[in-house]
Amino acid sequence: MASSLTNTATTHPETGSSTSTEVLIHLNAVAPELLEPTLSNLAAAFAGYPALVAIPETAAPSHTRNIDSLRVLPYTPPATSTISWVHTAADYLTAYKLLQEQNVASCLMLGPDSHSMRPESIRRLADALLAAPPVDLVTSHYHLGPHEGLVNSGILYPLSRALFCAQPRYPLAIDIGISARMAERLAAAAQRFTAINQEDTLLWPVSEAAMAGFVMTEVDIPSRAAPQPANLDLNALLGQIVGSLFSDIDARASFWQRLRNTIPPRTIPATPEGGEPVDVTPMLEAFHLAYSNLHEIWALVLPPHTLLGLKRLSVMPKEAFRFADSLWTRILYDFVLAYRLRTINRGHLLGALTPLYLAWVASHLLLVQSGVTPEQHIEELAQAFEVDKPYLVSRWRWPDRFNP
Repeated sequence: MASSLTNTATTHPETGSSTSTEVLIHLNAVAPELLEPTLSNLAAAFAGYPALVAIPETAAPSHTRNIDSLRVLPYTPPATSTISWVHTAADYLTAYKLLQEQNVASCLMLGPDSHSMRPESIRRLADALLAAPPVDLVTSHYHLGPHEGLVNSGILYPLSRALFCAQPRYPLAIDIGISARMAERLAAAAQRFTAINQEDTLLWPVSEAAMAGFVMTEVDIPSRAAPQPANLDLNALLGQIVGSLFSDIDARASFWQRLRNTIPPRTIPATPEGGEPVDVTPMLEAFHLAYSNLHEIWALVLPPHTLLGLKRLSVMPKEAFRFADSLWTRILYDFVLAYRLRTINRGHLLGALTPLYLAWVASHLLLVQSGVTPEQHIEELAQAFEVDKPYLVSRWRWPDRFNP
């Protein structure tokens, strides 16, 4: 396998200190029974290259040994998180401290079930990270089915792209590569949370890199098993992920309001066929029930024109149900603003978003079943967010223009 990995030394762009380009592979969570297949997979990915694999001591039994050119390093994290399916503040702090202790220049942070990734995919992540000119953040572009990853497709990606001019399709990817200075920046952000015992806080590397002017890229990951959150229903999941993103947007408002969108249109990759049709009836029933019960709450957040759009949606038959991109864009922007203003309790606010999200998912799945390419629709949605960004900027600066 051709490789761009070398054993030469590089210099940290800010501190000037010399570090080795040996790659640190940080596994934040691996089941003990999957340790051997995970290490074998990494050995295949880094054949002939001396990589360092950091594994939590809880997953590394005493007989753990080095495999081929891999050096196994069991570690005790400086902070621990109860979340394992996505990287948290505790994980970023741990990765940075490991880089410091081992004097390594770059780090791959791989999420659970990384043994399901092809070795060449893992190697591509490392090659992209160590490419010339230097790259600070490499994210994974997963090839998911048309019914998968829709929180990302409908909320995380379009908001990140429109507000931070960031192209990565999966801004909360669970397999990423970070440079030493990116790790340092993320650790500084993480420490603000771990210091107050909020180790489970989600960070957003894409917005951190955008604010710092760091170089980002993404790598195709054709296949991977997706780790699932444990014991989380959709309400809790949206509250955790979307609430974190809204908080990040709030904290960085002075930055994204100044940005001008310069992202070129994305080339739409080949995507899987629509697959088996999904029964969207339960999603639509949840939306109709919420329209009756949550209308007064929505009226505190959404302007009259948007409420009129929801009224029209509420009477559409299932076969013709279509959630316009412009309507979904306005709804999310107004929910971001309401989160900032604390118009209502934030937990109740995000709970009120769930049935609207389900309605959007139903519409998206019906579009896919009608023959629309899933990625084409997501790209058009992201462009709608970009076009309507001035609406959010205006409302952010003068929120009293709409006063229900």
